[in-house]
Amino acid sequence: MNAPPMEDLSFDLASLHAAFARGVTAAEVIAEVYRRIAAADDPGIFLHLVPAETALAEATALGPCDLERMPLWGVPFAVKDNIDMAGVPTTAACPAFAYQASADAFVVAALRRAGAIPIGKTNLDQFAAGLVGVRSPHQPPKNALDPEIVPGGSSSGSAVAVARGLVSFALGTDTAGSGRVPAALNNIVGLKPTLGALSSSGVVPACRTLDTVSVFALTVPDAYAVFRAAAEFDPDDAYARRVRISDLGPLPPAFTVGVPDPATRTFCGDKAQEASFDATIDAIEALGGGIVEIDFRPFFAAARMLYEGPWVAERYTVVEDLIRERPEALHPVTRRIIGAGGGYTAADVFRGQYRLQALKREAERATEDVDLLCVPSVPTFYTLAELAADPVGPNARLGTYTNFVNLMDLCGIAVPVAPRGDGRPGGVTLLAPAGRDAQAAGLADALHRRSGVPLGATGREQPPAVDAQTVRSDEIALAVVGAHMSGLPLNGELARLGARFLSAGRTAPGYRLYRLAGPPPMRPGLVRDGGNASIELEVWAVPADRIGDFLSGISQPLGIGTLVLDDGGSVKGFLCETAGLDGAEDITDFGGWRRYLASVEQDRPASVAVSI
Repeated sequence: MNAPPMEDLSFDLASLHAAFARGVTAAEVIAEVYRRIAAADDPGIFLHLVPAETALAEATALGPCDLERMPLWGVPFAVKDNIDMAGVPTTAACPAFAYQASADAFVVAALRRAGAIPIGKTNLDQFAAGLVGVRSPHQPPKNALDPEIVPGGSSSGSAVAVARGLVSFALGTDTAGSGRVPAALNNIVGLKPTLGALSSSGVVPACRTLDTVSVFALTVPDAYAVFRAAAEFDPDDAYARRVRISDLGPLPPAFTVGVPDPATRTFCGDKAQEASFDATIDAIEALGGGIVEIDFRPFFAAARMLYEGPWVAERYTVVEDLIRERPEALHPVTRRIIGAGGGYTAADVFRGQYRLQALKREAERATEDVDLLCVPSVPTFYTLAELAADPVGPNARLGTYTNFVNLMDLCGIAVPVAPRGDGRPGGVTLLAPAGRDAQAAGLADALHRRSGVPLGATGREQPPAVDAQTVRSDEIALAVVGAHMSGLPLNGELARLGARFLSAGRTAPGYRLYRLAGPPPMRPGLVRDGGNASIELEVWAVPADRIGDFLSGISQPLGIGTLVLDDGGSVKGFLCETAGLDGAEDITDFGGWRRYLASVEQDRPASVAVSI
């Protein structure tokens, strides 16, 4: 069978890997990148392109394809122009600020070691101060789907480059939503990782305490693969954190998702956006998610603090000398916004921190019973004409569901869903507590695949899903049969350890399940008895270095033993000592703890709560 021509090749990682297996070379892919950039005819995307011969030489120097050693071998990427690339100017879209980078930013170096090939530096809202993508002294990039709509910012060039299929992925930065808003407006994935998971060494800061490098890609697995490759701990970055990066896996059978309640949802009068979000809620329920409506006022109050509070002073520190000595060098809107930061006092900063901490506590109480949050990525769309009439208002409203995220120390991922009724792209963002990037990405991937939406503006179909249910060498597979199962009260203990769902199944015949005696909460006990009954269970991968924390919380008569599964395999899991069965109720005939709980709930009077 003849291979498709290069111009038909999708640049998602699965398609590239298949092409490399057919014999396509990295140099051929890089040559196609430059052909596509020329054909795109949008000078607003890149502020600096690596000479084609330099990129081709780097591709050739990679040697034979080796995805085990270099998982991003031959993959082309772009870099937002507030992130350093050795030998290339870093301007932050301000020529007066420009300097020649002597070394790669930490993340760029890590991606190069993984085999990825940088193509150039992309346009942005000046000093990453904006969500519209046009606050630049240069010609702004065109939205990849509709040139009348703003491209989104501040990482506008990076998002458009990915959406148009010019590169496989691109780096952005995200302080207030710059890694998510442009993704939503261009129908691609925008991954904003846990703060500190990606190094900020070699990145021009916006708000140093809130900044993170972000990743734009065509699919969730691609964005996550790039994230994993770049997530090396940087001891020279004072804000770096050691974050465990789990593998992506399947969705658990049950999970809970918090959404803004009707009183705190806002779409700026955009009925199509409202209907799209309602449809996404339906899709989450169809995937097994339980929806919990939450009062989002604490989140919105925190969001307002980003630009109406002392964090603007943090932005001011980056350009203080320039704004004093050459204020005309800044874009007028950027100068107006950042310039206000010079008026805050140290007392204002502390008052802001106290207020934020109080809002965090409110938000924690509101979300303690949910696994994830789902919000619209943007409340509505804005045209270039609307922005020209009001340069500030649309930008502020685009951050409605993004400005609070880093202040609240959440990770997030923006993902396309089915197009809206008017044809514009649908999109939502999944949010989770710091360190649970895989959990947010798992639901994002399921929603993206369910939608069947084409990749960016390329018109190409999503690649097939890849099975990721393997246990890594630094994990231990653990079977749970009771309240640690997904959607039940103790599952959060596994989530806090960084555990991930692997599979649902059953024991081999030969087990019995009991409800143990004692006060609430009710506990199950699994006992091997040699009979014919099989019991429902879930298998989770627990980080090996955290399993001790988990075991320390197990009390008699429960313990961990080896369970035989119905497929003939075995796994560590909960077992009960027979001495603990005094007064226990045999519930084996229900086949599992979930069905037993359902029967209890059904039989109990409505006025009596069930404690589980």
